[in-house]
Amino acid sequence: MSLREITVQPLTAVAFAPFGEVLDASGAPDRIINAGLCGRHHDLAKLDFGPDGRAGISIFNAQARSLPYQLDLLERHPEGSQAFLPLTGEPFLVIVAPDEGDTPGAPLAFMTAPHQGVNFHRGTWHGVLTPLAEPGLFAVVDRIGTSPNLDEYPLDPPYVIKG
Repeated sequence: MSLREITVQPLTAVAFAPFGEVLDASGAPDRIINAGLCGRHHDLAKLDFGPDGRAGISIFNAQARSLPYQLDLLERHPEGSQAFLPLTGEPFLVIVAPDEGDTPGAPLAFMTAPHQGVNFHRGTWHGVLTPLAEPGLFAVVDRIGTSPNLDEYPLDPPYVIKG
């Protein structure tokens, strides 16, 4: 079995746009609130919980990984979007793939900068949460509902993601 290689690229709003939004708190805020004591980076993502879902906020504590990273599984959530907001300033790996007839196409890998999170659009193929440092703490905003909301796709052969 041969491994396929992916080179990590910096996470930018333009490169990530087909898959979702970059949640970026770097730079100047859009609004100043709370009597001038708080900057607000306003309305950064299109959250989508489907007709029978509701928003949920969870805390994930993911085990840190390292590069090179072996990618052998992609997943998607057909019923709603999913946002990952790191609770530390450490970078994490974001892996996505275009949809090609209900299967994932060639994956892309992005490295976040400090103050960045992501929101995956509904149905976007993506890798599992991949922090590169401990603790791997994230606030996650996603769909809570009773209908199935997870498709998994094993990758054989796997990909190797290099820094």
